[in-house]
Amino acid sequence: MTQSPVRTRFAPSPTGYMHIGGMRTALFNWLFARHHGGRFILRIDDTDRQRNVSEALAPILRAFRWLGLAWDEGPEVDGPCGPYFQSERTRLYREAAERLLAEGKAFKDFDPQELSKQDRETAEKEKQNYVNIRRSLELTDAEVRQYETEGRPFVVRFLVPRHETVLIDDAIRGHVKWDCATIPDPVILRGDGSPLYNFATVVDDGQMRISHVIRAEEHLSNTPVQVLMHRALGNELPRFAHIPFVSAPGTKEKLSKRDSALNKYRKNPQFKRLFDLADERLPRIGLGSSETLNPVMVEFYEQIGYLPEAVLNALSRLGWSLDDKTEILSLQTVVENFTLDRVIKSPAGLDPDKLDSYQLHWMGTKSIDEKADGCLPFLWRAGSVSDRRSEVGGRRSESDRDFLARLIATLGERLKIFSDIIEYREYFVADDALEYDEKAFEKRLTKAPESVALLRKYRDVLADVEPFDARHTEDSLKEFVASQGAKLSDVIHALRVAVTGKPQGPGMFDCLALLGRESCLRRIDRALVRAG
Repeated sequence: MTQSPVRTRFAPSPTGYMHIGGMRTALFNWLFARHHGGRFILRIDDTDRQRNVSEALAPILRAFRWLGLAWDEGPEVDGPCGPYFQSERTRLYREAAERLLAEGKAFKDFDPQELSKQDRETAEKEKQNYVNIRRSLELTDAEVRQYETEGRPFVVRFLVPRHETVLIDDAIRGHVKWDCATIPDPVILRGDGSPLYNFATVVDDGQMRISHVIRAEEHLSNTPVQVLMHRALGNELPRFAHIPFVSAPGTKEKLSKRDSALNKYRKNPQFKRLFDLADERLPRIGLGSSETLNPVMVEFYEQIGYLPEAVLNALSRLGWSLDDKTEILSLQTVVENFTLDRVIKSPAGLDPDKLDSYQLHWMGTKSIDEKADGCLPFLWRAGSVSDRRSEVGGRRSESDRDFLARLIATLGERLKIFSDIIEYREYFVADDALEYDEKAFEKRLTKAPESVALLRKYRDVLADVEPFDARHTEDSLKEFVASQGAKLSDVIHALRVAVTGKPQGPGMFDCLALLGRESCLRRIDRALVRAG
């Protein structure tokens, strides 16, 4: 028997954002397809017309593009199994339902919703599993035609063979079975003829020849009816693999975007700093706050300045491992080694600390030019550099870029994510617009007259340093404090606050060299006047 080619799919609902857990599921499907030389299909589940709007698809496609995960068939990519929007596949669902009705594998249920609700409540009171009562199967053909002529509403239900048992060999969960006697007949078409999730999924997976259904474990409960529908439609049964859900940091609870969950995450020690980062940075680059973008969304990590390589590294490690020691993984390495037998069963916790360690590594692989490319959009949106030039790819002025390259080299590992650059506003503002850390200014200048006196004298020394670079300014300060019988700490803290407005930062002498002689002198003069 010839083995079917590997075809995986991810079928999100366009709800206006891409959940980080959903992205992990998509990634595993993409990795499995790439590992086996197969195809990855992006299918859009937009059958819930009241909830979804067309523009809500954009963040999903953006997330895939940012991470570099191209789809082989789907929106904007033609393929042999289209269309790839479920809203455009209505004919296929209705044809499949008509076939099941004709073959006696489905039936029209005329029971009013109120009656079905009463049946369910009765089962709950009697502490029994709810299984629908098949009253409509007792109707004669003539009665069915009469009801239809009268316009009596009905739904189409799949007829579960209640004498059977469903068995699957899940690639992750192992052998799983269900007793069909406990399974209600699922509705496959609503009264308006629109399909429900389980039915549309089966029709689509069959028509698109999906070989492996890799999805989150909460879908395991959908599997038995889907298996039965596949069989009823004569589809080749896909191999199922139910991967662990992504949990919030330090918990076993599924990562959620519900408002109540987000409020809880804000108090989570690991997650809190990401929410704080969103509230601090996003307004400064014109993107609202954590109310609009937050750490359960893929777009948050793009907009706040993480590298796609770091996010992919983190997502790959959520429930999958290469071995018991390797943490840093390129996408190509994961593709080469990705197999389902390495996926664990237990929940996979999102760990912001690990993400930061991946980010640090991948940032270290970038050149100064690449870092400058990543930082410039944040500086421009924060208003720290001049307007964009229409030169090469909309780059800003070369003087801004050259200065930025020197600053990035000076910052070294202090630049963890690209938006960190906007925390160094002191290097881009006019000298008379420098803002001071008030506590630091008071401690190092206002209440330190000895330091102010030394700084006043050193200002004149600094004016004559040649060349004005880090080594020579450092030598000049050391010689100065020695001549004054003072210690370096007696003046260097005041000097730092005077020229940068902050009590800490990159090397002091690198800072002086970055700012240049005239700027440093103007800033020192301004601080001395302020200190009195």
